[in-house]
Amino acid sequence: MSTLPLIAHRTLDAIVAWRHCAPVSARQFLSEVDYVVSLLPQGRHVLNLCSDRYRFAVSLAACIVSGRVSLLPSTHTAETVRQMQRISPDVFCITDQANSSAYLPTFRYPESVPAAAANPAIPAIECDQVIAEVFTSGSSGLPVPHTKRWGSLVKNARAEAERLGVNTTHAILGTVPPQHMYGLESTVLMPWQSGAALHAGHPFYPADICAQLAELPRPRMLVTTPFHLRTLLTDQATLPAVDQLLSATAPLSQTLACEAEARFGAPLHEIYGCTEAGQIASRRTAVDIEWQTLPNVVLDRDTETLWAVGGHIDAPTPLSDVIELLGDGPKWTHFLLLGRHADLVNIAGKRTSLAYLNHQLNAIPGVLDGVFLQPERVHAEDIGRLTALVVAPSLTPAALIQALRECIDPTFLPRPLLFVDTLPRNATGKLPEQMARNLLASLQAPPTNRVLS
Repeated sequence: MSTLPLIAHRTLDAIVAWRHCAPVSARQFLSEVDYVVSLLPQGRHVLNLCSDRYRFAVSLAACIVSGRVSLLPSTHTAETVRQMQRISPDVFCITDQANSSAYLPTFRYPESVPAAAANPAIPAIECDQVIAEVFTSGSSGLPVPHTKRWGSLVKNARAEAERLGVNTTHAILGTVPPQHMYGLESTVLMPWQSGAALHAGHPFYPADICAQLAELPRPRMLVTTPFHLRTLLTDQATLPAVDQLLSATAPLSQTLACEAEARFGAPLHEIYGCTEAGQIASRRTAVDIEWQTLPNVVLDRDTETLWAVGGHIDAPTPLSDVIELLGDGPKWTHFLLLGRHADLVNIAGKRTSLAYLNHQLNAIPGVLDGVFLQPERVHAEDIGRLTALVVAPSLTPAALIQALRECIDPTFLPRPLLFVDTLPRNATGKLPEQMARNLLASLQAPPTNRVLS
């Protein structure tokens, strides 16, 4: 088909969102989209910085309806914004904050909107329309755009909803920002295309996550990350019941998945994907560590490269992870995820991966957060010891090293092992390598050279 609807809600009275404990109907949502379209300034490219997920969704829809392209970089630092402007000189910013630090032409989301129209139409969007450019960092550190078209994003969202059983009765709360690919797919596009309702909030702290979950009617779903899950389970004695948990951005340990299912009383699924291809596979981690590709997506292999093809994926996409294919080929639908090629560690002829080491570290009772870092090498033949940064206030270094000895080869024991109060994770729970290395450098700097905060 050449067009697909903006939303799949069956009536204009259907609930599209929950905001400030009140439902927002499809009628109100579509009317607000039309109103924002009428106010948008000139410029085809848009940086959507709305922190309210509902306002982000309205702004995104307004851009889609008016033929604009949303730029979705992984961060919103001053340098990233400058790079967006160099890539798209006509870019302007949409924000719902009083003061924007984007240093771009800025459109402020209206504080008040007219009453809903009586009978707004649900827009039909051309499948080949480019609606977003999603950016990854290339080898030079410069953003690399990946074009996202409406048709493939809709098929992606519908495949995810089918796999997870999400339908018109669900309400969905996300701890991940909607500007991130996972947040966009699972907290905006999946609700739009399944007829579910999104929650306008973007809670970060455990108490806020629990409070906002409790605002939603059931069945309700929490879209989150391993970092947020671990923090929730550690911080909160009592957790609100949910009907579905979803995690992504980093592999989840089976131990943590089992605890989350038991504490929340709900099944937990993980999503595996990449910016280039979108969502590729899922698993229910507490039950099975195997991944199963989403409907109509398969993995294909040539002599050196593994590819994701079919389904919502526009063109065969190479995968940068170390994957063990399961079953007979030539097309595979089940696999094990072993880590990333860039994460492979080789010390004195022994091999492992950072993903495996991090998994073992974070599975130790008393470890709240932790990460292994490879040594920076000047020459390829340099041999160095691994470093670990750990948040574990109840453990001693000796106790932690002993626990690590029981689960990893002594070759990979960290030297040094450094305890910290917290790790500088971003809003999606990821730990950018450069930020981890900056923290390491500050810890290893001579005392007289350290900058006090």
